[in-house]
Amino acid sequence: MAKVRSHKKTKLNSLTFNFDGRIFTIFCLVVGLATFGCIMVYSASYYSAMHHYNNQYFFLFKQIMGVVLGIFALGFFYFFDYHKLSKLKIPIVIVSIILLVMVFIPGLGVESYGAKRWVSILGISIQPSEIAKFALVIFSACYLADNHDKIKTFKGLLPILLVAGIFCLLIMLEPSMSVTMCICFVTLFMLIIGGISKKHTLMFSVPAAAAVPLLIVLEPYRLKRLMAFIDPWASPQGEGFQLIQSLYSLGSGGWFGTGLFNSRQKYLFLPFAESDFILSIIGEEVGFVGTILLMLVFLTLVVMLIKIGLNAKDRLGCLLSCGVGFVIGVQTLLNIAVVTGSIPPTGLPLPFISSGGTSVSVFMGAVGIALNVAKQSKTRFNSL
Repeated sequence: MAKVRSHKKTKLNSLTFNFDGRIFTIFCLVVGLATFGCIMVYSASYYSAMHHYNNQYFFLFKQIMGVVLGIFALGFFYFFDYHKLSKLKIPIVIVSIILLVMVFIPGLGVESYGAKRWVSILGISIQPSEIAKFALVIFSACYLADNHDKIKTFKGLLPILLVAGIFCLLIMLEPSMSVTMCICFVTLFMLIIGGISKKHTLMFSVPAAAAVPLLIVLEPYRLKRLMAFIDPWASPQGEGFQLIQSLYSLGSGGWFGTGLFNSRQKYLFLPFAESDFILSIIGEEVGFVGTILLMLVFLTLVVMLIKIGLNAKDRLGCLLSCGVGFVIGVQTLLNIAVVTGSIPPTGLPLPFISSGGTSVSVFMGAVGIALNVAKQSKTRFNSL
């Protein structure tokens, strides 16, 4: 009888450790980022929201709805056995493709600033490309886990390349080169951790890298953005305007910032201050120190998700958790690079922070999948 009680006590302690050590910590990090995002979305948007919509809480309310939906999505996938995703991988891909096609259907697709990236269903706007990124992670992880012996052959890679190619083609037509690049990086990463050979890695990486300048030259607006990146002051009132205003915003923040809600660039100087360039407002209000702390939170989250993958009980769990962590990491780095002028300007939201209900809810749901992997893992997790 004593042995049975001892076994139950050990099992209880193990469950407590799993919850407190990794699941609870990641949950707090994600909810903390989303909450901070709501604050910054309000700070960055209340003036423009009042100016354009006569409601200073317009973007805040939408963001809160996205976060609430995201918490439900996180909780759902936390209790949803990730192994069941193997049977759903094809339907998930089909739904994602249908949503990506719907942006081009008059009456359903919503166009903004020349780009068709949203679908309006019953008055609710959805950005299908945000869903497609994680649909690709789920499909790739499930396929690679079930066909590990085929991944060394070119034929074995075709299903993943086909799905990624369809996603990239539809997203490029919107157009959205930034999300396309993110999809390409995710595909390459999933193939590498799935066991792709070095020969095939070079075979796909070199043409993909060569395609980037070609895609820039083919579209005049991308070429203008490249020129603005090289010398924004050559067109300070045109293509270089956004980058210049972003750098003004970051520079005004100094070490410790101007204080929360005290940004000056949000007064219609910086376009998309509440979405793609919200990091500029964050840098202005909380300064270099505050921005570095935010980046450390992102780094901690990504590392913990990857460590969950490395400690997963099976290949599928490893690929899913590492894939989620990689999407968050890549998108964060790309957003930072754009805002700081390290790469040409392109639209890509900062995960959990930027205004966008689809983005925040999908990212939180994806983290829920990783947390289910952690819950099912029997391997002890070493905290950071």
